[in-house]
Amino acid sequence: MDIFYPLQWFANIVSNKWLGLGGTYSGDAINFFIYDLIKIGILLLFINYAMAIVRYFFPTDKVRDILTKRRWYGLDYLLAALLGVITPFCSCSSIPLFIGFVGAGIPLGVTFAFLIASPLINEASLYLFPAMFGMNVTILYNLIGITVAILGGMLIQKLHLEKYVETELLKTHSKKELEKEFHKKPPLKELLKFWWIDGWTITKKIFPYVVLGVGVGAIIHGFVPASLIETYLSSKAWYVVPMAVLFGLPFYANSMSVIPVMEALVTKGVPLGTALAFMTAIVTISIPELLILRKVMKWQLLAAFVAITVIGIIILGYILNAI
Repeated sequence: MDIFYPLQWFANIVSNKWLGLGGTYSGDAINFFIYDLIKIGILLLFINYAMAIVRYFFPTDKVRDILTKRRWYGLDYLLAALLGVITPFCSCSSIPLFIGFVGAGIPLGVTFAFLIASPLINEASLYLFPAMFGMNVTILYNLIGITVAILGGMLIQKLHLEKYVETELLKTHSKKELEKEFHKKPPLKELLKFWWIDGWTITKKIFPYVVLGVGVGAIIHGFVPASLIETYLSSKAWYVVPMAVLFGLPFYANSMSVIPVMEALVTKGVPLGTALAFMTAIVTISIPELLILRKVMKWQLLAAFVAITVIGIIILGYILNAI
């Protein structure tokens, strides 16, 4: 059962029954906006609260030592990428974890390996791809995705872009500060209040960007016909894969909701690599998500993230089209 079904039911009631816009472009846009805004808001609040608890108990010094001593070069990036594989988040939902990792002192490149891998190699690629496209395509897709995440994280680290993180989001109260205030371990009531304030502080800073991002996505979702995408992506010319990435930029959706569209495109003759490039761009670097990510990083860092991810998606598309 879809845990977000009540939200979809509410969005349907508002757009179809209350506003009487069922079956119209405006109705689709409003339905999308209501559903995704509430869903992402709940996810952000939940994840931010959970990360506030994690930050409180997180052994920052030990983790930092493990990841900076580099006894096995590249293992930290691999672990971060694998963590991204098993977390079913799009880019915007990964933001609280990204903030938590950077705030804990984990190297920026390692956190970006996670940020790239989390939407790029998603739950759909693990659970649905084998049945839809076969095990060979599934393995290849995941291997390329993990490689892109690791190399992208390493490149970000080499470029020393730490100064482009929006540091005001990292200013959270520490465990030591709270224990100093109470002169002992704080009571559970105070801890719950502390975690709530910590999580809510980050959520309310990010949420206006969520509204903006989902609003843009809703307009595109409601008024851009799917047949337009299908027409242009059916070609096997070399430029179609980059075009698929560009077409994916305005949309916003998670991987599970975009897979039926991708499957329909493949059925209608769109090459597999092109369809996957389109899907991956939607869940990784769509304009609505970039608007949200802009809140936690300056444009230089955001540009580096986009460039690395776009190159990785294009390479992925070309390879899958070639096999």
